[in-house]
Order: sequence, then structure tokens, then C-alpha cells
Amino acid sequence: MIVSVSRRTDIPAFYSKWFFNSIKDGFVYVVNPFNAKQVSKIELTPKTVDCFVFWTKDAKPMLERLDEIKDFKYYFQFTITAYRNDVEKGTRAKKDIIKTFKELSSRIGKEKVIWRYDPILLNDFYTKEYHYEWFEKFCKHIAGYTDKCVISFLDLYKKTERNTKELNIYSLDKDDMNDIADRLASIASNYNIKIETCSEGIDLSKYGIKKGKCIDDQLISKIIGVPVDVKKDDTQREVCGCVKSVDIGQYNTCKHHCLYCYANFNNQLVQNNWLKHDPNLPMLIGNLSGNEKIIIRKMKSIKNMKKYNQQMSLFK
Repeated sequence: MIVSVSRRTDIPAFYSKWFFNSIKDGFVYVVNPFNAKQVSKIELTPKTVDCFVFWTKDAKPMLERLDEIKDFKYYFQFTITAYRNDVEKGTRAKKDIIKTFKELSSRIGKEKVIWRYDPILLNDFYTKEYHYEWFEKFCKHIAGYTDKCVISFLDLYKKTERNTKELNIYSLDKDDMNDIADRLASIASNYNIKIETCSEGIDLSKYGIKKGKCIDDQLISKIIGVPVDVKKDDTQREVCGCVKSVDIGQYNTCKHHCLYCYANFNNQLVQNNWLKHDPNLPMLIGNLSGNEKIIIRKMKSIKNMKKYNQQMSLFK
């Protein structure tokens, strides 16, 4: 099974102690986001986890503890954008984040650290030229530390539209997307970084940009050294190319407080949840009350051992 850590919150940045404790315990409890009384028990062992996919804006809290997951396979989706603290209110200085990115890449290999420059939004300050300037600055710093950059354009969900109201964001049309894609692809190519999109319907292939999979079966197969057999995740949007995984995060818990975030409703709820967090408990937020229905999640391996053995027999 692929385990996502996490689309719903930044576990590496804020809950890494809890994560490493969960690794020692061998499991976590995950609350169903649509039914708080339904809890899944997710086993976290080298036998049950084929690959972890970490999502983060700041992996620094994990850097000195990577040896604790040496028996697991994993890679990082690592976001670095050009936004200031008017948009990403809780992030560290970009120069420090870049330092962490490079250190992580040096430790685990550049193919396991995917740079995310997303979501892209425009307003009077964050113009196209602003993005082009900062995207190239980032490319200069992290060239050689990653092979790929993932981009997306901001989707204005109702809560996102509400939270970003103060930014006076422009609506992006296809011409805007094509302009941005063309320029970013040109910049990235100068630094041997390929660009893919995340959950975008628009075809940008003429710029050498293909539709990507953030939870990527081909990359995972390469990392674990075994062919995999896993289907598209039908719980995600149709334009999302990700394959199936199980997520161990929880909404309304990320303290980066990015205004564009779809996973936080409001800052007060995030703060309330933060106060309930105990890194020594198996649930990310709070504890079991006793009346939940606990379901042990079946952790079926995605490894195609039959195909692997057939391939190996060719070298005998």
C-alpha cells in the first residue's frame, strides 16, 4: 500500500514527532473526514507500506531522523513558491527552505525530492513577471537537486475564494495558463528541470509539459525496484492522475496558514486542533472517546512479484 503523508496537512513540518512515534508503534488511527465516529487503523510497517509519499513546505524537522525510516521506501513532494507571508503566513524564509530542500536532496537523492511550484495565482502584486523572476531564482538555487517541478493553477473553491478575498486574485483563463506554461518551461529547461502539471485539464504538451501524477506509480516502481500494479485513485478528481493511496493526515491542522489552502477552513479551528495534538497518541488530533467504530485497513501490496520474478529469470 502507498501511504500519503499527507495531502490534508503538513506532517513533516508540524507533526514529525508524532509520525516517528507512530512508526515505532507500527500503526496510526485515522479519522474519516466525513464521519468522526469511523476510524481506520493503518499499519505502518516495512511489510505493509510499499512507499511513503511525503507532502511538505518544510522538511527540516525530519532531516535528523531519516535513519528511523531507513527500512521504508519514500519520496517527497516539496513545495517552494514565490509567495510572501501575506499569502503563506506561517512559512519560514525562502532562503532557509531552499537550504533544507538541498540538504534533503543530498541525503536521499534528487529523484526522491519533487519540487512543487503550486498553486499559481495572479493579482496586482503577484504578476506573471513576478512569477517568472522568482521561478528562475529558485531554479538557479536548486538545479541539480531535483529532476522535476510540478505546477498547478489556483482552483477557487468556495472556502479558498473566501480565504483569499483580501488578495484580489485575477481569474486565470487558458491564454494566461499558456503564457505562464510557455515561459516556465523555457526557464526550467535551462536548468535541466522538467515540468509536469497537477490536476489540470489543460493540454500544455506543446511546451513539453505533461500531465503528472503526484502519487506516481512509475516513480514508485523505480524507487522500490519492483514493478507495481495499482489503479488510478477514484476518490480524487477526474483530472488527477494519482494512483490509489491511503492518507494519514487530518484537515484543519496545518499551521502554515496559506490563504489558498483547501485543507483548512479557518485559523481558529486549526489552533483548536493544535491544542488537542499529543505526539504520543495514535491519532493526529485528540484521542479515541470509546464509541468509535475501528476498521483495520487492508494494506494490500502493490508490488507485482510475478512480473518481477519473470524479469529476474532473464538474468539467470
